[in-house]
Amino acid sequence: MSTSAPVVKVAHARRTFGEVVALDDVSLTVDAGEIVGLLGPNGAGKSTLLSLINGQRRPDGGTIEIFGQDPRTPRARIGLGVTPQETGLPASLKVGEVVDFVSGHYPDPMPRAELLARFELTDLAHRQTGGLSGGQKRRLAVALSLAGRPRLVLLDEPTTGLDVEGRRALWTALRDYHREGATVIVTSHYLEEIEALAERVVVIGGGHILADDTLGAVVARVQTHRVTFRSDAAEREVAALPAVSAVERDGGRYSLLTGDSDALVRALVTSGTPFSGLEVRGASLEEAFLSLTDTDSEVAA
Repeated sequence: MSTSAPVVKVAHARRTFGEVVALDDVSLTVDAGEIVGLLGPNGAGKSTLLSLINGQRRPDGGTIEIFGQDPRTPRARIGLGVTPQETGLPASLKVGEVVDFVSGHYPDPMPRAELLARFELTDLAHRQTGGLSGGQKRRLAVALSLAGRPRLVLLDEPTTGLDVEGRRALWTALRDYHREGATVIVTSHYLEEIEALAERVVVIGGGHILADDTLGAVVARVQTHRVTFRSDAAEREVAALPAVSAVERDGGRYSLLTGDSDALVRALVTSGTPFSGLEVRGASLEEAFLSLTDTDSEVAA
């Protein structure tokens, strides 16, 4: 953990939209060089939190700082790179021209050739942005967030609209930039993406932080386990075993979710139910995420 001042400091932030509470008493500290994944259902408050950190919105209560300063000040923003969920690009400008325009706002921008190469956009430099596919536009939008060599990068659903190959190429570019010392905060609905990128996970639900820890620790917090085995037993018999919260069946193979795998396995063995190929594993990140958020009946916008 860094001993220097945090890059991002959110203290007791609150933000409302009319009667809707988007964030309620949220505190978060991100140190230099961290890569943090923000997870949460739609309306959980992820995008609102990023909008406070990047200075787009002001909190109704609490304080927000980046690099020890108000994020709305030019001095703080010069070290900030942002890719929002939706990015408008001037359709008549060529890709290279857009890069040059954005880079011109920074004292030490990344060279155009280097920036395009990082995101596999070199061959598109002379194409108008209006002629790009949705995935190409998204890659360009993320590339532009790095134009000024930011020390802090905020990415809101960065790979929306990309195919699997495109997502993996973008992950590589982001991991490479992070290894150069940048601090990165990324939101995503792709749980695979958070697992691929993040070292630390912050789970948000209902405007509150529900979990903040390493990937492994967040999963370990959840008691859910998946127990799988093969059996010819009727599904109603399997579902009647203790501590079973969900049953999936694929032919003769059962997959059970349980909050007490020990009790479930003991009951399976003592019940006399014939089975084979028993496997017990911890919750995946997706299962952990759902377990942490499914108790929030109300979520913020």
